[in-house]
Amino acid sequence: MTEAPWEAQEINERRLKVMNQCSQTRISRGFTLIVDDSGHRKSGNFTAGVGRQYIGEIGKTDNGIVVVTTHLYDGKKSLPLDIELYQHASSLPQGKKDIEFKKKPELALSLIDRSLIRGYRPGIVLIDGGYGNNTTFLLELEKRKLKYLGGLAKNRKVITQTEANKLQEIRLDKLAQSLPIKGFTPIQLNLDKPKTVWVATVEVELPQLEGTRTIAIVMNASTFDSSSDIDYFITNVDSSIATAEWIVTTYGQRNWVEVFYREAKGWLGLSEYQVRDSRSLIRHFMLVFCAYTFVLWHTKTGGLRRRWASKPLNTFTDALEAFRTAMSFRFVEWLNHNQDVFLAYKAALGFIWA
Repeated sequence: MTEAPWEAQEINERRLKVMNQCSQTRISRGFTLIVDDSGHRKSGNFTAGVGRQYIGEIGKTDNGIVVVTTHLYDGKKSLPLDIELYQHASSLPQGKKDIEFKKKPELALSLIDRSLIRGYRPGIVLIDGGYGNNTTFLLELEKRKLKYLGGLAKNRKVITQTEANKLQEIRLDKLAQSLPIKGFTPIQLNLDKPKTVWVATVEVELPQLEGTRTIAIVMNASTFDSSSDIDYFITNVDSSIATAEWIVTTYGQRNWVEVFYREAKGWLGLSEYQVRDSRSLIRHFMLVFCAYTFVLWHTKTGGLRRRWASKPLNTFTDALEAFRTAMSFRFVEWLNHNQDVFLAYKAALGFIWA
């Protein structure tokens, strides 16, 4: 982790090249690129990037570490692409003036550019409110001729036309409250538990952005006053495509990055490490990426299924169980042929069979 002569970025490029060599796992144009950041608690102040900041997995501000990632979803597979450590200002000698300090949107853009340099061009970029509220970030996406769909804060101001054909600047929550009930379309989401949301789309203008963008208001009830959960979205996709149903269905794909974080943290130890410096942290994260990709590759190509499983490997945990079976078998097979080696180690170091 700290001294070995290898580079995390080179390993990452090799990992993605391996995925591109197989028809079942190849990265094709038009995929969904999910930009996200994830944090976990970390005590003390000696680990690179650590500081008091919002930690998504616990839903509050605490001492911890945050990483920015890009993630691919194409309807068939969910794959982590790139990762960078967010260096909290308090963890750097000169704070926000430090040359190493970069805001999360800056890190996100650098990760997006890595995908573009490889020739991976997404059909849509999905971002949450932390990035959707950043006009500079949206402009940078548009400079790269990328289509995006992102969250917005309820206090974001937009410019709309009134019934008298006059322009007015209004907060999104006030705009949602002013829309008639018939302006909202009920959309059923086919989740684990079917859910109905009410969606209205509006063409608006925003300061610093030329032309109009489509805004979507998504409520969990048919009226503003009875809704307990209201979300706001923005997209630069043409309004003929960005229908109410398209917006909620497409944005729902962001859940795949949350699935990845749960599996990577729960099964592969993404947030479990005993290293301090930034290079070692990135190396740890990259090894987790490689382990996750290894299991995914075997799941998609059928390698584990053919020999090590008696059932379809439909989930990550099923594939991981098959991998463990394979490794256990191979270790016992090695042991049977190399008992003299094992006994020598046992005699010299006190290793025991358990």
